[in-house]
Amino acid sequence: MDFLTSKVLLIFFFLLLIHSIETLAYAARLSGARVGFIASALSLFNVMVIVSRMSNMIQQPVTGKLVDVAGAHALSLVGQQFRFLIFGSTVGTICGMLLLPTFVAVFSRAIVHLAGENGSVLHMFRKGLTKSSLKNIRQYVKKPSVHYMKGFQLRYIPKRLFVLNMVITAIYTIGVLAALYAGVLVPERHTTAVMASGLVNGVATMLLALFVDPKVSVLADDVAKGKRSYVYLKWASVTMAVSRVTGTVLAQLLFIPASYYIAWMTKWM
Repeated sequence: MDFLTSKVLLIFFFLLLIHSIETLAYAARLSGARVGFIASALSLFNVMVIVSRMSNMIQQPVTGKLVDVAGAHALSLVGQQFRFLIFGSTVGTICGMLLLPTFVAVFSRAIVHLAGENGSVLHMFRKGLTKSSLKNIRQYVKKPSVHYMKGFQLRYIPKRLFVLNMVITAIYTIGVLAALYAGVLVPERHTTAVMASGLVNGVATMLLALFVDPKVSVLADDVAKGKRSYVYLKWASVTMAVSRVTGTVLAQLLFIPASYYIAWMTKWM
């Protein structure tokens, strides 16, 4: 059986979209600090995160179906398919990183509209999707260029935050996939292993909320108040995006060990 099926390709592009959205969420804070509406930027950021999380929940049953139809060669076939899906997460994160300059400009406009619409997200989208707005969207398109690297200094990179975000991204990337693969490793405890995915992703989300998001939010506040240069926030956001890319690459290395660990843990659940 060929591992590259239409269903696998569908999930691949779904994950590509999810990780692009999550990476582009960094642009919301950059835009908020740029236009001085941090609270409105946070609302837009939360909308994007919710859309991403909901999309991730939708793709989980479809991914689980790959295990159900794998047949006798499930161990090798599903392993190949899941590694390809992790690669989709890497591609999506890179796409999101390359689109950051464009979406900083788009979100800056969107945040101003959101503030002008008294916080109504629906009105903001309705205004942004009018013919006149769509015609003007070309002026916001920014091609990635070397010029965007202007002003870069090594001291702008928050190294601890980079490593922490990389590890959290790796855990989140393989949370569902490792749990499903663990179910293949121990078919007699398949249901227990699959249900563990919620625990893994929950821990990753909690770590992100406790140790990463507050740091970037405080930095955005400092920039908006004039305590720090916008360059600091720009490079912190770029750092977070790059750490997400390396996190998805790390996920390839952690996938099999994590699957065996979850399979082992099901003995005690």
